[in-house]
Amino acid sequence: MTDAPTAGGRRRWGMVNSSSSESALTVAAPVALITPPMHHLQRAGGVAAVVEGATYIVGFGVMLGYLAPRGFIDAQGDPAASLTFLLENQVALYLWCLLIYLVAGGALVVLSLGIHDRLKNGSPALAQVSTAFGLIWSGLVLASGMVALVGQRAAVGLAADNRTEAVSSWSSTSVVQDALGGGIEMVGALWILLLSIAAVRTRLLPRGLAVLGIIIGVAGVSTLVPQAEAAAPVFGLGFIAWYLWAGRILMRG
Repeated sequence: MTDAPTAGGRRRWGMVNSSSSESALTVAAPVALITPPMHHLQRAGGVAAVVEGATYIVGFGVMLGYLAPRGFIDAQGDPAASLTFLLENQVALYLWCLLIYLVAGGALVVLSLGIHDRLKNGSPALAQVSTAFGLIWSGLVLASGMVALVGQRAAVGLAADNRTEAVSSWSSTSVVQDALGGGIEMVGALWILLLSIAAVRTRLLPRGLAVLGIIIGVAGVSTLVPQAEAAAPVFGLGFIAWYLWAGRILMRG
């Protein structure tokens, strides 16, 4: 049927081949309709960056303004006293961990993809590698939060029957949670370092933002050294400024 002559004397397959430009338009049109403009992902990344910065600000604020004045104690320092604090402030600790780990981890996924969209044409290799580290970091942050929340429920449940086991469980939870998200900031440091180097090379982000990212990245790598305790606040507080600045740039498109 496809080889039957038409009224104009051409075979149907011949008409298709002779109008390749029309066929290309026909094929390309649906793709254009379903493919969003690139800047949409960047703007979503900008919103995520602002959310990320807000979780840091609220997280630090809750710690300094509410938890610390009530006697917050790290479980790795004094597990028994930390468990007592948990039992007395269950809701506050639960919501705090939910914010700084699960909300922040989810926003970090979108931000990593938005930054990748910004840098991929100028420095594709660095953009891909840095995005891989960004997504791994977001996974670690999410896992850290889920370990913390499940560990809280387990410790509270054990405390009603066996306080010794509850203290041991809570101490173990703290070690695992800290290892996944906070004790060593290597993965997040590599993400910010690589994308900042790409930004310097391509000039697709402001130079000042890239320099700030390199400083944050070096501080994060320094957390590998146990004696470099002062690097952790630089990593955390520096990221607040970086998130808000990057969010503003990405949302402008």
